[in-house]
Amino acid sequence: MTEDTTGRWRGWRAATEKALYGPQGFYRRPEGPAGHFRTSVHASAMFAGAVARLLCRVDEALDEPAALDFVDLAAGRGELTAGVLAALPAGVAARVRAYAVEIADRPEGLDPRVEWLAEPPKGITGLLFANEWLDNVPVEVAEVDSGGVPRLVLVREDGTERLGEPLSGAEAAWLARWWPQAPEEGLRAEIGLPRDTAWASAVAGVDRGLAVAVDYAHTRDTRPPFGTLTGFREGRETAPVPDGSCDITAHVALDACAQAGATAATTAGTLPGVRLLTQRAALRALGVTGARPPLTLASTDPTGYVRALAGAGEAAELTATGGLGDFGWLVQSVGIPDPLDEP
Repeated sequence: MTEDTTGRWRGWRAATEKALYGPQGFYRRPEGPAGHFRTSVHASAMFAGAVARLLCRVDEALDEPAALDFVDLAAGRGELTAGVLAALPAGVAARVRAYAVEIADRPEGLDPRVEWLAEPPKGITGLLFANEWLDNVPVEVAEVDSGGVPRLVLVREDGTERLGEPLSGAEAAWLARWWPQAPEEGLRAEIGLPRDTAWASAVAGVDRGLAVAVDYAHTRDTRPPFGTLTGFREGRETAPVPDGSCDITAHVALDACAQAGATAATTAGTLPGVRLLTQRAALRALGVTGARPPLTLASTDPTGYVRALAGAGEAAELTATGGLGDFGWLVQSVGIPDPLDEP
């Protein structure tokens, strides 16, 4: 007999953890994330090419070590890892140790050079890249009650909500520091403390190199008043119902994660360089501009013109205002100069 948990009230963090990562969780499904939503990785091979160029810059900053690590955190089905390996120059690829970190089983047909792990490795020398990972680290949700007090939001498996106890302790302190709210009934926030902890742990695994988190994001001055918790199923946004049938996600307070990562690196004895920028700015620094090819190419090399035009369209999608280009990049260098700095 299976236990009926549909009527159980719990915080959004526990409910999301079970719905996404439990035995029957959304992220254990065979179709993987690409079956439900489109990320930069799936939009164009140009994204993997840009990450490969970033890895080459990290390699140069590290003086070309004998073993260069590339860690793809929340790897999906390994699409980015395989794409980066394919885009690297042969001399760099020969020294790369590639790790795909994901809770799902290793997909069939993945490049045998990729080591499949459930947890990130330690002692990384190279690039740790987390594309759309932090938004799926489960968090609690708070809502202001009629008396102006922020309370924990409880949820059942069918998505029904009610208010629980007032926030207290570390969660209340996080809200006051990173997402202060007016005493207005109905205002909501996602408590990003578990994401800060997760990012600090990931950065602590980098001995020398670069850690990058790419995600839907907001900062203290741009927090949405009613939060961002939502769901995705088969390419469409839907209500966040924690029954395993859909993705459950919320935008990331990347400024809070940046502070936590910087603190972790400083504690470990390194001087971190941390900054936030848009995907548009980061990809342009890596040569993805979206510029259209000159019309003269159409007459001299029609096939090349069509190919360049298609590439420009893909680059435009990756850098689009109001779309993927607005993603936040949290870039944290550990023991090396920032490879995205303009020369």
